Amino acid sequence: MNMQATTVLAPPPPKSLAEMQLPVIMMRDILLKTMFRKNVSEVSEIARAICLPRQVTQDLVDMGRDQRLIEATGTLNANSGGEMGYQLTDAGKARALDALAQSEYFGAMPVPLDVYREQVKRQSIRNVQITREQLTNAMGHLVLPESLLDHLGPAVGAGRSILMYGPPGNGKSSISNGIRDAMGDKVFVPRAIEYSGQVITVYDPIVHSKAEEEHDDPNSLRRRATFDTRYVKCDRPTVITGGELSLSMLDLVYNPTARTYQAPLQLKSTGGIFIVDDLGRQAEPPQALVNRWIVPLEESKDILALQSGEKFEVPFDTLVIFSTNFHPNEIFDQAALRRIFFKIKIDGPDQEGFLKIFAMVAAKKGMELDETALIHLLKEKYPTIKNVYANYQPVFLIDQMIAICDFEGIPYKMSRDLIDRAWANMFVKDEKIVK
Repeated sequence: MNMQATTVLAPPPPKSLAEMQLPVIMMRDILLKTMFRKNVSEVSEIARAICLPRQVTQDLVDMGRDQRLIEATGTLNANSGGEMGYQLTDAGKARALDALAQSEYFGAMPVPLDVYREQVKRQSIRNVQITREQLTNAMGHLVLPESLLDHLGPAVGAGRSILMYGPPGNGKSSISNGIRDAMGDKVFVPRAIEYSGQVITVYDPIVHSKAEEEHDDPNSLRRRATFDTRYVKCDRPTVITGGELSLSMLDLVYNPTARTYQAPLQLKSTGGIFIVDDLGRQAEPPQALVNRWIVPLEESKDILALQSGEKFEVPFDTLVIFSTNFHPNEIFDQAALRRIFFKIKIDGPDQEGFLKIFAMVAAKKGMELDETALIHLLKEKYPTIKNVYANYQPVFLIDQMIAICDFEGIPYKMSRDLIDRAWANMFVKDEKIVK
């Protein structure tokens, strides 16, 4: 499922210090801190450490030399193509320590927020066009009615917000993951962004799946980097949260020791999907959670606050999927519901759909079907739960039967007895426990 992998425009590498659009003192201090902390001495090593092209790095080193903070060691390293070595002067070390006391951040130069905004537009989730075939392929492991794809396709293509609701156990989480899998292209995630002299780290290996490595040769003056290496090329990100989601997780996280910020979850999910699973199981009421999303969902921007209280706007370019077992009218007012673009009910299968899933799962897991046992299941067992079918039930029942067969040392073949024993594990008998 190779989708538009080449359509996202890569951020071009900066050609000069002026093009960086960062405060000069900030760039100089990050250079000094990186040389001090990482003990790098050659321009090619320094360029890799601060994620800048070699020529721009050389300009930065030369500026440090002019200010007598960096000096050449006077030795050419034969092992690295005869490169000149550099080190911090005593004044440079003092300045590095002073800068580290103000902020522990070193390494990759941050991308200014305004520059990052432009990249967000280039790789917007709303630019993604998903065909019925791509969505069907991504949902291949699920048995879904055609009518559901009729609703899902336009919702995903719009890149707005989706509320999936319905009884538990019918694949809302699996469908959310399938939507994520249908997006086969890549985006560029900044290692860190800069706003008002503050550094906010964005790239997170837990959230972001790095694409194949693409190294520029720092020793080559002719070869241009394919993209600005202050970014990491990744699959479109997916953040999945459940009952643990709280409003504070949507704020900037300040590290008082390092004196830097970490991007909140929704900023990390830019260009991708944010899934709020099990809405209604969080400590905060669903209405409060959705109220927090109203401005981002309507205006494609979010408002974050620094420790100082200063508020600023960041791009909000995320497909938000809310998934709940509650009826929307139970947990939202009409104003909140209006702001969620698509509402899709995910129902359990009818008997025919249930049998189709059951047969498919049985074939996949090597469980031989038996007509008498199936009739027993449909005529004796399901009426006890008012014939309410759910997508999870075939997998559950067949896995239970397989576990029993393995224990008893008998062939994988359905029987009434196996059905009864598997059924007993699917529902807990309603009874009083004597304490």
